[in-house]
Amino acid sequence: MGCCHSSSSGKFPQQLASQNQGEGDPPLTKFSFSDLNMATENFSLKNIVSSGGESSNIVYKGRLQNRGLIAIKKFNNMAWPDPKIFVEKARKVGGIKHKSLVNLIGYCCDGDERLLVAEFMPNDTFARHLFYRKNQTMEWETRLKVAFSIAEALDYCSSAGFASYNNLNAYSILFDENGDACLSCFGLMKEIKDDQRTTGSVNSESVMFRFGTILVDLLCGKPIPPSHAHEMIHGKNVIELIDPNLKGKFSADEATILFKLAFKCLQYEDIESPNTKDIVRTLETLQTITDAPSNAMLEMANHRELSWNKLSPLGKACLRMDLTAIHKILVIAEYEDDKEVIELSFEEWMEEVKDIQEVRKHGDQAFLEQDFETAIICYSQFIDSRRTAYPSVYARRSLCYLFCNQPDRALYDGMIAQEVFPDWPTAFYLQSVALSKLNMTTDSADTLKEATLLEGHRKQVS
Repeated sequence: MGCCHSSSSGKFPQQLASQNQGEGDPPLTKFSFSDLNMATENFSLKNIVSSGGESSNIVYKGRLQNRGLIAIKKFNNMAWPDPKIFVEKARKVGGIKHKSLVNLIGYCCDGDERLLVAEFMPNDTFARHLFYRKNQTMEWETRLKVAFSIAEALDYCSSAGFASYNNLNAYSILFDENGDACLSCFGLMKEIKDDQRTTGSVNSESVMFRFGTILVDLLCGKPIPPSHAHEMIHGKNVIELIDPNLKGKFSADEATILFKLAFKCLQYEDIESPNTKDIVRTLETLQTITDAPSNAMLEMANHRELSWNKLSPLGKACLRMDLTAIHKILVIAEYEDDKEVIELSFEEWMEEVKDIQEVRKHGDQAFLEQDFETAIICYSQFIDSRRTAYPSVYARRSLCYLFCNQPDRALYDGMIAQEVFPDWPTAFYLQSVALSKLNMTTDSADTLKEATLLEGHRKQVS
């Protein structure tokens, strides 16, 4: 049984807002499923703008008959079994307004269908600007402004009774037509279970923990799984963590403040974590160019789309998740690419490796014979014994971890290979496969796209 009346398809939600007010409820448009099905062309895959790594939380772009663009989140049918609760919570979310929060403008609860409708943000996500546009490195000031805007939004939501947020990450942050960062309203629709109301130890779903993960992302310029965020900063200093693509164009003092704030957010005890007001006060002190136009800071530009029919053999193997084909390609490639980043003379190289040369040879032999556990042991010993990092060794160990069903370690090795060789497509390709294995599908697709663009650039300059 549907819980909502159909809107008139030809009208934009704001035009219908006054029709839905009553007894203090916020104005929201009640869409029918057929309206949203038509707006998304039967929920076509080409209209997916985000999945957040979860197939049950897909966001689509839709276009109404009057050509107005909307964003539509489609929930798993079992997520909200009680339609009355769904409508009540949607109305509460629709009732809060903030400059850094995307407006919820409607919902649908036809039968078992549960969907939310929000304003469409035209300038993509924080994740895609920060992680996947290596030729357009996000400026330090922009990163600080994004962090402050989202902290303000979270603080406002908390004061309005929304202390929790579902799956807060870099994809939850969107840029409006002016290039200003806004927090998606979709994450506010989260049911809190009884066992999540207690204090004490927190998990990676905690808002503070997730915000800490975003700060780590912001510092290093790479997508960090929440489960690895604390590991990324523990025992390190800010200079080790900072995004090399910034090329020194950042304030060390500001970065240190952000680093310390991230560390506090990632604490495992609630009593040690800062609250949203603490975070806002800290980040507010770092806002030095808040009057600068956001679009000028962000340098929005059309992002070159990936031509899927021009994928290299390695790209095609990664897209198919064909580990055997990837293995064959790495075997053939040997260590040829390492010559671009290893600056030792031949004599120096021979002197450094002569004592442990056999270790790598054993690892290479095990890798060739697909004895991946032995290869991991040998490559690990080789890595631990050397002053110089060889990206191909990390790449090979990354693939070994994938074969051994350890995608988190495979991702980490791919990231290390990228640190050693920032523009090496192979490092991005392996990260793409690992991210897919970790069900971070959007990150995986974007990393694959970046790998292909880097590969195309290398061919042009060679």
